[in-house]
Order: sequence, then C-alpha cells, then structure tokens
Amino acid sequence: MGILSSFRRNRKKPETSMAEAIKNIFGYQPGNVSVYELAFRHKSAATVEINGFRHCNERLEYLGDAVLGSVVADFLFKKFPFKDEGFLTEMRSRIVSRQNLNILSRKLGIDKLVQASKESSTSGSSILGDAFEAFIGAVYLDKGYTFTKKMIIQQIIQTHLDVDELLHRDVNFKSKMIEWAQKEKKSIVFQQVNEIENGNKGKLYTIELTIENQVVGCGQDCSIKKAEQNAARQAWEEYINKENLL
Repeated sequence: MGILSSFRRNRKKPETSMAEAIKNIFGYQPGNVSVYELAFRHKSAATVEINGFRHCNERLEYLGDAVLGSVVADFLFKKFPFKDEGFLTEMRSRIVSRQNLNILSRKLGIDKLVQASKESSTSGSSILGDAFEAFIGAVYLDKGYTFTKKMIIQQIIQTHLDVDELLHRDVNFKSKMIEWAQKEKKSIVFQQVNEIENGNKGKLYTIELTIENQVVGCGQDCSIKKAEQNAARQAWEEYINKENLL
C-alpha cells in the first residue's frame, strides 16, 4: 500500500493524518498542522468566515512564492557564479514556472492532499502549482526560513530537479506567457493581424499578443504557431522582464 493511499484510508483525526502525510513524504514532523491543512485548501473548497474572508490557500501561496523565489535565486547565484542576470532570471523562471511546479506537486504527492471542488479539475490548471507554493509558505511559517531553504534545496531541487536538463530545454514562450497571465489574472490574446503571400514559401503571418488590450508583442513566420511563439518571446523578453514581473 502506498504512502498516500494509506493516508487517504486513514480514519484518524484529520490533523493526525495530515501530520503523518507530511512526515512520510518530506521526512519531518510538522508543528502547526492547521497551516498545512490550509495550504492544501483551494478556494473552490474554501470556507467563508463571518467577516467575508475566504479561508483558503491564496495568502499562503503569495508567501510561498516569495520564499521559493528567494531560495531559488540564492541557489542559482551560487551554482552559476559567472552567469549574468539575464541567465539567472531565465533559469529561476523555468524552475518556478507553473508547469514545473505542477509536475513537482505530482512527484511529491501533493496532488493527493489538495482539497478542491469536483468542478475544479487539477488537470491542466495551476491548482497544483499554487498548492506547492502555499505548502512552501506553510513550511516557512511552521519551521522558519533556514529550515525551509534547506528542505527546498536538498529535498526538492537536488532530488527532483535536473537543473542541467532545464538549462538546455527549449522554451515554449507561448505557454510561459499564458501561465504568467493566469497567475496574474490578466486577459491575454494572440490575434492574427496580417497575412501576405511570401513567394515560394507560402504565406507570411503576423501575430500580435495583447495583454489587457495592450499590444506587448508581435511576431512573424510562415507558420502561425511559430509566429505566436515569436510574439510571445518578444513579449516575455521586452515586456515581462522590463516590468520586473518575473
């Protein structure tokens, strides 16, 4: 019987089951169990307090995002002492991307702990990545920064991430822009604005990328998909980096 299957069938009190799950997966005994239970509660399964405050993991997600970004930045700064700021920023972005955090959540078993409504599917969404960040926030509140930093580096980055593989991975800028827009809750649109004959190469397509009705990227290619990628690349490099929104 797997660790998480045993956890799901456990009939002990919820806080006891959660504590055992954290210990079995991450190897330490949590102190404040309630903060971990909150970390895995998606807003679709949230309870609303009397004052209207939604009791879910969004605040912990905000905190965990900051802690994770700080730890990853420090790790990369020391691992690559001769790389410039652009390289370090790109590598940090790859590590903390929603796609990567979703994968890590499944590897670690966090996906089995998340509480969400039946209507909110975790497939193809940011729910798991959000829960991962909320979990980091919970660890920080429960154990402090030094413990959290050590756990992230030793049990997550060094155990479950291949940094060299991430370094050489082709970047899907369209996916990165969509992930960013979902996280920031912004409207993003790829729109074909021109199509002309391009001799023997067929047609040349022009795609504009808009965020909140503002054009932030433009790309051209004989393939619509590649034109979208070019527009997304320009937006990522010239708009996102410029606004320091990574």
